[in-house]
Amino acid sequence: MIKTPFALDAASASAQPVVTLSWALFIGGGLILLLVLVMIAIAVCGPRRWRRVLAREKVIIGLGFAFPLVVLSGLLVLGLTMTAGLASSKPKPDALMITVQGEQWWWRINYDGFETANELVIPVGRPVRLNLVSDNVIHSFWVPQLGGKRDMIPGHSNYLNIQADKAGNFFGICSEYCGGPHALMQFRVIALPPEQYTQWEAAQRLPANAPSGNIATRGADNFLKLGCGVCHNIEGTLAQGTSGPDLTHLGSRNTIGAAILPMDEHNIAQWTRHADTIKPNNKMPPYSYLQTGEIDDIAYYLARLK
Repeated sequence: MIKTPFALDAASASAQPVVTLSWALFIGGGLILLLVLVMIAIAVCGPRRWRRVLAREKVIIGLGFAFPLVVLSGLLVLGLTMTAGLASSKPKPDALMITVQGEQWWWRINYDGFETANELVIPVGRPVRLNLVSDNVIHSFWVPQLGGKRDMIPGHSNYLNIQADKAGNFFGICSEYCGGPHALMQFRVIALPPEQYTQWEAAQRLPANAPSGNIATRGADNFLKLGCGVCHNIEGTLAQGTSGPDLTHLGSRNTIGAAILPMDEHNIAQWTRHADTIKPNNKMPPYSYLQTGEIDDIAYYLARLK
């Protein structure tokens, strides 16, 4: 499985208020818990004089009513003040527009002119406007390090503005239970320097590489012969399915299976054989009945689609 980064390491200005508020809640909650434990210890085994003090009416009113009122009111003001700007749904003029669709149980990502899956690649320092949709059940798009969390509701478009202020690979997950392998419906947001993003975008607009060599050619033939193209699309080939993830440049991604396995030839083969074991109840049928050589050839071919 893939290592998950620390969620409270903010990578954007919009995430920082959430991180600060989270630490305030953790630290404040810890101090209050410590105070309660001290009070309990005094009430149970403290000196009689201290217990008499705790039993006074003013102390009970102060600790039982006034203290919670002040603390909760302070948290309300702090939370509203620090997160007021996060609710804005207005796009910035130079925002990059991307549509993210929650599938069962993976992510379809549509840019202007091409499609990819499970990895949202964005340029550092540029605002990104996400159109969040679903055509099946309710999902929720969440990238803790970028401060983004928004529900994806069938028949309705929600919008989320994000921006990465530093390059990196940021963990994302569906945070609304959506049945089946919900816990394994992950994704990555990959923030690239602007010049690298431009190169990546240009490469994604190209059709898939033609297979080179006997193994890749056999893999491409098997991919079509065995019906993989009914569900998956590979631009520039006869594979034009739309119900599964687009595989045109699969080999250029960092992960497979909705960001649960590192991208490599071995994991592609294992996923093809045992998708139901690796990610129970996902919609891809297992192909364990195929010959080892057939699956290995397909994996070899797909890993080189860059």
